[in-house]
Amino acid sequence: MQENVKDAVTVAWANAWDRGDFGALEALVTDDYQRESTGSGRVCSLAEFQVEINEVRAAFPDLVTRIDQIVQEGDSLAIFWTSTGTFLEPLGSVPPTGKPVITKGSNNSTLRDGRITHERVTWDSNELLTHLGLPSLHSAFEPEENPGDGEAAALPREMLKAFNKQFTSGVTVVTTRDGDNHPRGLAVTAYSSISLDPPLVLLCIQKSSSTYPALFRSANVGINILSSGQRDTLGVFASKSSDKFATIAWHAGPNGSPLIDGSSASIEVEIKERYQALTHTIFIGRVRHAETTDDAPILYKAGKFFDGRGLTEL
Repeated sequence: MQENVKDAVTVAWANAWDRGDFGALEALVTDDYQRESTGSGRVCSLAEFQVEINEVRAAFPDLVTRIDQIVQEGDSLAIFWTSTGTFLEPLGSVPPTGKPVITKGSNNSTLRDGRITHERVTWDSNELLTHLGLPSLHSAFEPEENPGDGEAAALPREMLKAFNKQFTSGVTVVTTRDGDNHPRGLAVTAYSSISLDPPLVLLCIQKSSSTYPALFRSANVGINILSSGQRDTLGVFASKSSDKFATIAWHAGPNGSPLIDGSSASIEVEIKERYQALTHTIFIGRVRHAETTDDAPILYKAGKFFDGRGLTEL
């Protein structure tokens, strides 16, 4: 009986993950089958699990899976497996990186009348992204708590917007090259220095930006702090123009990133980490090259831009 179950699992696994054939998997599980992720706590049905398999298979067309070991003790089944593939197509909102991945996991399954009725698994699509070096920022995916009544019930989004309006920052243009080696860029205010030693910086980029896929795949990016004489340049990069560099003078950094002429300062950054944050991706980068001037930067506050040349020291 044990060998029959193990053989059925091996066949169902290979058919589903490697070929997209779910017949053997449907025969192996009960009608009320549930699959629970130990990482995210998400519980899904067989139909939802099949959707996830198809999404992963589409993103990794050369996916190959292998059952490493199956251990059965009574009505409990432990399945240990390895999958390999290349990230060639989008997975949800995540653009492909072209990188290979080897991912491992285990399933603790409960049997009923020889069929799997419940599984607790160490792996889901979020875990796959982690193995690719693209972990999720867990707090960005937490369900919203009920804030109650009164002042605490005010929308956190509106409260944060009001807070942010009181913060003054510079304006950066983040640049890279796309797959055809064309320069790409967009205006970004969500930039911050993390530390000087090591020299790390942070960027937060909205996934809906047309420049996002090129940035996501890049190993290096340029970050340009616009000077007060570059208001027109800011307008170009805040627009939806298909060729933002058509009228922009620039030069390449040591690693090829476009650095915009006339900026107050520019750096070239090697992307070291990416964190998925629902609507945005947080990029952590190490500075590899810097160019600075004494030109005053454009300042941004409450949706408006200001000339940094007229500041009064306190």
